[in-house]
Amino acid sequence: MKITLIAGARPNFVKIAPIIKAIEKKQSEGAIVSYRLLHTGQHYDKNLSSTFFEELNIPHPNANLDVKSGTQAEQTAAVMIAFERELIENPCDLVMVVGDVNSTMACAIVAKKMNVKVAHVEAGIRSGDLSMPEEINRIITDSITDYFFTTSTWASKNLLKYGADPSAIHFVGNVMIDTLYQNLNRVFAPNFWKEFGLEAKNYIVLTLHRPSNVDEEKSLLDLLKGIDKMVGDKKIIFPIHPRTKAILGEANLNFNKMIFVEPQGYLNFMYLIKNSYVVITDSGGISEETTVLKIPCFTMRTTTERPETIEIGTNILVGSSIENLNKSFEDFLQNGIQESEIPELWDGKASERIVAVLLTKL
Repeated sequence: MKITLIAGARPNFVKIAPIIKAIEKKQSEGAIVSYRLLHTGQHYDKNLSSTFFEELNIPHPNANLDVKSGTQAEQTAAVMIAFERELIENPCDLVMVVGDVNSTMACAIVAKKMNVKVAHVEAGIRSGDLSMPEEINRIITDSITDYFFTTSTWASKNLLKYGADPSAIHFVGNVMIDTLYQNLNRVFAPNFWKEFGLEAKNYIVLTLHRPSNVDEEKSLLDLLKGIDKMVGDKKIIFPIHPRTKAILGEANLNFNKMIFVEPQGYLNFMYLIKNSYVVITDSGGISEETTVLKIPCFTMRTTTERPETIEIGTNILVGSSIENLNKSFEDFLQNGIQESEIPELWDGKASERIVAVLLTKL
């Protein structure tokens, strides 16, 4: 069985890493399975792409489509054109896509039109918000997927509602958590740790990248000022995305508590998360890792595609306003973290389950 693995953006690399390890383990046991790793180049900043391959011990890609940025249509089209050539030159039995970025959808469409089976890791998650490009990518990818691998029973039920074949749905757990467990003893402090006087629990990690939060300079600055004022004696570490940094431009970034740093590699970033007081983010994925690490997480969105992180995890959905964030943060300061558990099958073995399923199917 020949598998082509697709990695396009930062979270994809984290999800692909344990799958590669699981494939290589089966190879060592004599299974007839091989993989070709393809990097679409959707993220091309070193801290957002190649560093992850090095830190997570992923082999360098067999090919890089080098599509880089552009509008969503330009990027999707560039991936489709380049991936079609790739599949013609390097046929396979299965294309495995992960997550919900443009590369996920684009490669799934190309594979399906070329009569190649598609497996989707992290299938079935839904926010219900069609203003999110990721939500459209999820729906389209799942509509043509052959093998669905889900992180929760909730995601599996979503697929059934959409009419997916029950026998094609496999609840396996969360590959992001596989990577977390595999690397938790390898995380280390970033080089600015001592420079800024950081200590465990004396700082907050902030990440913002969604258009609704960062696309307009004044509202972004107002939000940052509000967070800076809200946190009391805690410092704020903000690994600022290049796109967000460009939006701020020459704005005055003098804050009392906020420290702007470059995007971090996986091992440094997980060290920051693991030792933080709380996390404030508009990401969906970070709430998975904070749930496992028992770190309070305030998600600045009105919807989430990972309700398990709220229902039994440490995640709190606070909307996009500083007023709502302030209210939730004050409640946390008074009452502490909510009781939490680790979701079912988030045990570090999801990737092994995925590969085991595929070996019985192909």
